[in-house]
Amino acid sequence: MSLLSKIKNNDKVASLYRKYKSLKIRYIYGLKNVHPTFNIGGHSKISKDFVAGEFSYVGPNCFIYPGVSIGRYTMIAQNVQIIGDDHNFNIVGVPSTFSGRPKLRKTQIGRDVWIGANSIILTGITIGDGSIIAAGSVVTKDVAEYSIYGGVPAKFLKKRFESESDEQIHSKMLNGDLLKNVRNKPITYENA
Repeated sequence: MSLLSKIKNNDKVASLYRKYKSLKIRYIYGLKNVHPTFNIGGHSKISKDFVAGEFSYVGPNCFIYPGVSIGRYTMIAQNVQIIGDDHNFNIVGVPSTFSGRPKLRKTQIGRDVWIGANSIILTGITIGDGSIIAAGSVVTKDVAEYSIYGGVPAKFLKKRFESESDEQIHSKMLNGDLLKNVRNKPITYENA
């Protein structure tokens, strides 16, 4: 294992780096409502009122409108957009460009949600705890908890867990104390 790999896999060093990065995220992006364990994977355009829970993540090249909150352990992959619902279009005799804007609705993304790369989430949507959105999906309606949705527009594919008792066990974890001393470690490859 290389020296760089050893450093990246060292929990103490990673913890110090995460604290440094947290301060940098708050300063550069002006994000005052994100937990210190929130992480961002690269440059994105994120509204300053963004709310992010513990150990949540936003990948590079995301575009996130105002009024968005994500829960603890939620992952948003690269190139995800949370946009839309920001132009009136149904005023007869007035072009959309001159029709004004409706009041922007809040977008709530629960805990332990995984939103796949290149997905679009329309504002005003609620995505329940434990749900997964397949890469490249366009979410136009609310998503029930522990559901997997995919497609354009996104449709229900299947439940995330086998049984309701599995969902209850997972919900108990999500409602419980924050998991301690856990983090994603860098990917390691065979023969590296």
